[in-house]
Amino acid sequence: MHCFMSTIIYPSPIFGPVHSRRLGISLGINLLPGDGKVCSFDCVYCECGLNAWHRPHTPFPTVGHVVERLEEKLLELSGQGILPDVFTFAGNGEPTLHPHFPEAVSAVKSVRDRLCPKAKLSILSNATQIHRPEIRQALALFDNNIQKLDTVNIDYIRRVDCPQSSYDVERQISNLALFNGNVIIQTMFMGGEVNGESVDNTGDGYVLPYLEALQRIRPRQVMIYTIDRETPVEGLLKAKPEQLDSIARRIRELGIDVSVSY
Repeated sequence: MHCFMSTIIYPSPIFGPVHSRRLGISLGINLLPGDGKVCSFDCVYCECGLNAWHRPHTPFPTVGHVVERLEEKLLELSGQGILPDVFTFAGNGEPTLHPHFPEAVSAVKSVRDRLCPKAKLSILSNATQIHRPEIRQALALFDNNIQKLDTVNIDYIRRVDCPQSSYDVERQISNLALFNGNVIIQTMFMGGEVNGESVDNTGDGYVLPYLEALQRIRPRQVMIYTIDRETPVEGLLKAKPEQLDSIARRIRELGIDVSVSY
């Protein structure tokens, strides 16, 4: 059973500002169409709903349109005495799928430097495009290069993240390590079931191999979190605070900074 009412489709190319649990006052940069979802995953917990629910009919915004709307929004906000803490590339799917992603990042960075120099540049990405050198180069420009890794168990990834093309866990870990520490790993922990199969990734069978992967990636930080809103697929449960705290403690023992959102 699906909960259509729970989904959020964000305006494009600029939305917010919103108060982010992890990032402060965040102005959203949505490089995806404003009327639908474009993603290389189809996560069962996605706040934008499942991919099939929102097929877009409009194109990706052009880089020029993104810049124009961003400048307008920043002038409007400065008139209200508000300046964002962070520009966050996020929205209706996977930002790195924009056909001119590197150019869009450079253009937004220029606007940031000129009009809002103290704001950080952040991205929420699922890491599916980081095998492309030009994408990794663009991601190196971010203050907070936040990349998803929910587990290193391929069956779980297929059940929960639902990659839309081939997904090789070993290659993902190797590519994440190429950032040489200039990366933040974001991981969703939860419980419950999907189609009668467990989606609980908080036990040692999942956590121990995940910790080994973190040792190889050596990220600057790990952000662990759990479900915060309604999900498009029923049966998912929030991870318990004590479960998240236990996992966070083990990550800290590796010498890696960690933040927890309950």
